[in-house]
Amino acid sequence: MILLASSSQDDLFRWEQGVRGLAPIFCSTNLDSVRGELVRIKPSILLLDHDLPKLDGPNGISGLMKLNPETKVIVLSRAISDEIEWGLFRTGVRGCCRGDIEPEQIKNVVEAVQQGELWIRRALSWHLLNELVMITQEKNKIKQVVSELLANLTRREYEIATLVGNGESNKQIARRLDITERTVKAHLTEVFRKLDVADRLKLALIVKGSVSPPNSTRIEH
Repeated sequence: MILLASSSQDDLFRWEQGVRGLAPIFCSTNLDSVRGELVRIKPSILLLDHDLPKLDGPNGISGLMKLNPETKVIVLSRAISDEIEWGLFRTGVRGCCRGDIEPEQIKNVVEAVQQGELWIRRALSWHLLNELVMITQEKNKIKQVVSELLANLTRREYEIATLVGNGESNKQIARRLDITERTVKAHLTEVFRKLDVADRLKLALIVKGSVSPPNSTRIEH
């Protein structure tokens, strides 16, 4: 389902022309209606007018996204600054384009976003590249710190920490390594001390890590 949200009937009519045939279409003309429909119909796509009364910019959009995190938001607007537009992407929107976009182009945008892509202007692509570079650098720093921490463990401690990262209990670890649960607990106490963590969850996060696959990106020409 696709939800169109704008106080402008002209915009709604034009957007509807563009997405007709892609999925069932619902329209909202005010913020309260948008909130209700996000919860009720759980649309896969929300075409959202940036100038919808009472929306309150990125903060309001972020609030809408929390009502149904699965909905992919595309913001349509009049002229806004690059900084504001980039801020919208950082809140999690999947695309931004002009509100007066032609119906045929709207279809291209929606189809790209449905396929998991971002629809972003070429002028903003350097923001995206800088962000990716910073994220990569930060990830590399974290990996280095984690590697240095894990290097302080003995072979047995590292073995047990890895099994904890795999979700195994003390009893399962004891059976696998043919040692007592008391010995497992003793090793874990030392692991927690060396890594400065207080519970198994944090230990598992350090050992396993969690990296989400990046979205592909469509640069708007």
